Amino acid sequence: MSFRRSLHGLYLGYTVCFLLFLLGMGLLERWGVPHQYIGFIFLAAPLVIYAVVGVLGRTTDPSEYYVAGRRVPALYNGMAVGADWLSAASFIGLAGTLYLSGYGGLAFVMGWTGGFVLVALLLAPYLRKFGQFTIPDFLGTRYQGQLPRFIGLVATILCSFVYVVAQIYGVGLITTRLTSIASFEIGIFLGLGGVLVCSFLGGMRAITWTQVAQYIVLIFAYLVPVIWLSVNQTGVPVPQWASSLQLPAVSQAETRLEADPAEQEVIRLLRDQARVLEYKIAHADTALQADRDKAWREVEALKRSRAPQYEIQAAERALAQLPATPAQATAQWQTERDDLLARARPLGGMPEHAAQFDGNPDGTPAEQARYDASRRNFLALVFCLMVGTAGLPHILMRFYTTPSVREARASVGWSLLFIVLLYMTAPALAVLIKYQIFTHVVGTRFDALPAWIANWSRVDPSLLSVSDINHDGVLQLGELHIGSDILVLAMPEIAGLPYVLTGLVAAGGLAAALSTADGLLLTISNALSHDFYFRMVSPRAISSRRVMLSKLLLLLVALCAAWVASQKPANILFLVSAAFSLAASAFFPALVLGVFWKRANRWGAVAGMLSGLGVTFWYMATTHPWLRGLFGIRSPVHLWWDIDPISAGVFGVPVGFAGIILVSLMTPPPPPEVREFVERLRYPRYD
Repeated sequence: MSFRRSLHGLYLGYTVCFLLFLLGMGLLERWGVPHQYIGFIFLAAPLVIYAVVGVLGRTTDPSEYYVAGRRVPALYNGMAVGADWLSAASFIGLAGTLYLSGYGGLAFVMGWTGGFVLVALLLAPYLRKFGQFTIPDFLGTRYQGQLPRFIGLVATILCSFVYVVAQIYGVGLITTRLTSIASFEIGIFLGLGGVLVCSFLGGMRAITWTQVAQYIVLIFAYLVPVIWLSVNQTGVPVPQWASSLQLPAVSQAETRLEADPAEQEVIRLLRDQARVLEYKIAHADTALQADRDKAWREVEALKRSRAPQYEIQAAERALAQLPATPAQATAQWQTERDDLLARARPLGGMPEHAAQFDGNPDGTPAEQARYDASRRNFLALVFCLMVGTAGLPHILMRFYTTPSVREARASVGWSLLFIVLLYMTAPALAVLIKYQIFTHVVGTRFDALPAWIANWSRVDPSLLSVSDINHDGVLQLGELHIGSDILVLAMPEIAGLPYVLTGLVAAGGLAAALSTADGLLLTISNALSHDFYFRMVSPRAISSRRVMLSKLLLLLVALCAAWVASQKPANILFLVSAAFSLAASAFFPALVLGVFWKRANRWGAVAGMLSGLGVTFWYMATTHPWLRGLFGIRSPVHLWWDIDPISAGVFGVPVGFAGIILVSLMTPPPPPEVREFVERLRYPRYD
């Protein structure tokens, strides 16, 4: 009880200090302190706090390092799970996805929140009753063998690595913008220090108490600017209410833009550009050499005119990033052509925010087919996100840290509360941003565009770019290419809010990315040091050596993930959703049947995990453009029932269940001690 009271006092004091810090930053802005300095303070100050927590939480005790001593109260474990869960995808990408896809993006909200219901009902109390350190631990014990443990280890590394790449990519975006450095790659490795400082020193103990602090930062960073924006637009301080007032205005703006002749001209010109790419694809050798010659001439011209160094470096990077072979060029041009064709539609390719084809019999066959495909994809994505939530190792590990089974279940409820605060706000933010862009940005003359467009274009032109395609000097919606990953970070600047709120949002996004990256890196390194080294290679290894090995592996994995993130493989939301499909197909059938079906045996688990994971990965590799290019796949894309690669788990999970059930029934049942083990798990005592 005294431990809990001290935690309450500590974090209450921390919250008060954080609010005073925000007030101080606001005063510095009013006194004329340059924005660059304010941004650097918003980057550095939280990192210093997290570093202090990491130093204070340093440990070499395995129980403390792996599961925080199993003494984290439900309330604080719920906050830590919330921070672990509200990753860069949720904080940075969710509202942007809702902006681009309208109501269709609500699949993410429904899937991610619904998944915690599955965690509470099917897994959290039983894993806490099991009482070990990792998910491969459970698989190895329940299915009695090193092979299930090893497959679980490989799947843990795979899905966690994909997930952590997305977080480090988000860290790079934020760090690059706040520090105004010219190189995105440098921004990634600069932010990597913040990722490592807690997880490297103190493992789960340091990460847990840091994540509680990070949750406080990120929820303030998300809610305060949105409330401010809703008051500015409508005078209503409740974003959900304000968005309902603005949605009719958004629909009116969409109707106006669809009928605008200038927008229609931009659509025609974008289609012309796509035809140019079709020509380049047909004459890849000649076109690639012409692009190289042009890029080289631009570099030489900038050097002769003594242009700023960052412009020369940008031109040199553009030259270096040209495809090395005609085959690579063809793949890149095909992707660019598809992107142009997607934008060469009304509203820049976005659906009307609140409109959806109702599937009535009077619709054309093409409309009916599009509706059926969109409905299947919506349901498939909700399914994958729900089941993937219940299979993510870095989330399930958190329920090993509570003092009891009862608190493990209670912490799931607290987690849902803390997560819903953000998820209920993201749809409102999407509507408010869309209103702001449609009414205050589109239609602006190019020589009067707001500064945030140039600032974010320098960070990553693939995420934000403008071009006067029809040369009328006015920005049309089709001439604005904006990615989902920067809308939230740029929101205060888009809305004309004080720069201190830009720093606050960036600090919140950084906290979200760091908290999730810490948990993921620890999950990977623990799996390698505990499940591979200790359980499979050297069972007599002393605890200090295991912990030290985990720290070294954590550093190595972080550097590898940073390098992959610097290659910009895909947007944040796809990477995260891919991790969910992989986790769902690899873990969910084996974990659920391991708890609720005593007949499930070792060979069934092996067959189910391998077949489910294999089907999911194969479908992604053959249908997603970046993965197709990575593996050199040139065959035509064939989607099963028009399901997008982001929802590949909808095929892997049933295959996983079928594999476990069929193979278990065809092989000898597990021994009596396994059935007794399952019986103990099924009826946990709430001690």
